[in-house]
Amino acid sequence: MSGKPIDGPPPLLLTGTPGERRRRLVDKLMTLLARLAAWLAVAVLAIVVGSVFVKGIGAFNLDFLTKNPVPFGQTGGGIADSIVGTAILVALATVMAVPIGFLIAIYTSEFARPSVANTVRFALDILNGIPTIVIGIFVFGVLVAGHTQSGFAGAVALAIVMLPLTARSAHEVLTLFPSSLREAGLALGLKRWRIVLRIMLPTAAGGLITGVVLGIARIAGETAPLLFTTSIFSNFGITTNVSQALPNIPVTIFTLSESPSPADHEQAWAAALLLILMVLILSVVARTFHERSRNRLRG
Repeated sequence: MSGKPIDGPPPLLLTGTPGERRRRLVDKLMTLLARLAAWLAVAVLAIVVGSVFVKGIGAFNLDFLTKNPVPFGQTGGGIADSIVGTAILVALATVMAVPIGFLIAIYTSEFARPSVANTVRFALDILNGIPTIVIGIFVFGVLVAGHTQSGFAGAVALAIVMLPLTARSAHEVLTLFPSSLREAGLALGLKRWRIVLRIMLPTAAGGLITGVVLGIARIAGETAPLLFTTSIFSNFGITTNVSQALPNIPVTIFTLSESPSPADHEQAWAAALLLILMVLILSVVARTFHERSRNRLRG
């Protein structure tokens, strides 16, 4: 025994064996496929946005945003009535869906038994997966059949679409709430509802707002429910009467795209461009609130 150290790796490490080289090759291949998939998604988005921008930018101007539509055969006009109608529908749907969604999230995350909470979450997931056209038919049968189309019926349909998304996102945010803060409140003798109202909701406000903004972005472009509930409007002007059918951007895009007039087709592309810009702005706002909420919860 000379006591000299043995140079090089031990023989049992199997460095450079065929199995290791194969694993490295598979790892590089899967990394490349994942990278290509990510770039493919970005490319598809760029193609869609670029196509809508090129075809719609010609009609996208101040008159298009501020003027009402003109009768068929005339040139000019805009979609001001549809912009106002969409804003009213989305606002009413948000007022209906957000309080109920927050209450569901609070109940499932703080008060319900695990079995009940799992059942409610499962029901919300199913509701979120139901095609929106089915929701439109349901609301049509309940609120429109035997009556007339109305903005209220359209808002109810959009609220049903928005509810599961808002409730599930709020639940996920509340489950991230630090248990130490909850325990500190209980140690001080606070009731659980006071902890939720005074500590949890203010702390998780950014994440809750993120869910609401994402829900608004989801329903802003929904067409199928509105075709059954608020699509038969003949007035060429701004209206705020929710008991009547309200003009809205998705149905307007559908109507203009079915017109034989090339000018109407260009306006349909411009309206689609407006919807994309709205969703983009809402997504940026949601991302900002999400980052702030995550940093706050981490702190």
